[in-house]
Amino acid sequence: MSFEEYAALARQLSEQRRAGEQHAATESARRRDLHAAVDYLQQRLTAQGQRLDQLGRAIGIDQPAPAPPPTGAGSGDGEPAGAAGAPGRAGVGAYPQLPAGEARLALPTAVSPAGGVVPTQRAAAADPAVELELARRMADEADRHGQQAELLAQRPALLPTWSPLARAVAVYAACGAAAGVLVLILVLASGVGLVDGFTLGAWICAGLPAVAFFAGYLVLGRWGRPAMVAGTPPRYLPLGFLICFLLVPMAYCAYLLLVRGLR
Repeated sequence: MSFEEYAALARQLSEQRRAGEQHAATESARRRDLHAAVDYLQQRLTAQGQRLDQLGRAIGIDQPAPAPPPTGAGSGDGEPAGAAGAPGRAGVGAYPQLPAGEARLALPTAVSPAGGVVPTQRAAAADPAVELELARRMADEADRHGQQAELLAQRPALLPTWSPLARAVAVYAACGAAAGVLVLILVLASGVGLVDGFTLGAWICAGLPAVAFFAGYLVLGRWGRPAMVAGTPPRYLPLGFLICFLLVPMAYCAYLLLVRGLR
């Protein structure tokens, strides 16, 4: 071998070594990036799981429902559940034992269109980067749905798009209106002698307004509180007291004016 050939071979080997080192460095950096992406994704999934647990506790779901028993469970008398319950046992034809020679020949096969039998091809190995990208997209989608669920959980079941003040006014007014209907019933009962004047006045001035006020208070506490809001939202007690104790007597006054107007 001449000196020029030896030098060319040395240069070729050097280039191959540098290419191998560069490839190894690139592969090492790729693996580091993949491990970092896996760690970050794991942290995101852990945070999502914790947030889902908080949402579940907020809506009253502490533990997931028990999983159904696996298919082919035993009948309870000690016998195995089907052929899969005892592989390899005598009398059970689930996994027959083959001789060593036949076992080597018993490979998965598939029928070709021409009628021949060919070995089944193995599935191609998945690219970790592609799988991580798919997992990241799913995590983003889960974050989006989680934010939507949190927004819905921050709204009460009763009049969710209304402000707390408007909701309280509507609830107290509705309870006061219902009490006003009861006032009219008591007035009619008083007209036929079933209720005396003192009882009617007591219910109009104190009894029914108090009932309407506490009914509105309980309704706001039960259906006017968002699931994800800690504590009790404002119920505007002075405003509710004023509405109920004004609306009921006003209903009675309106009834009197109506009766006099019809006369």
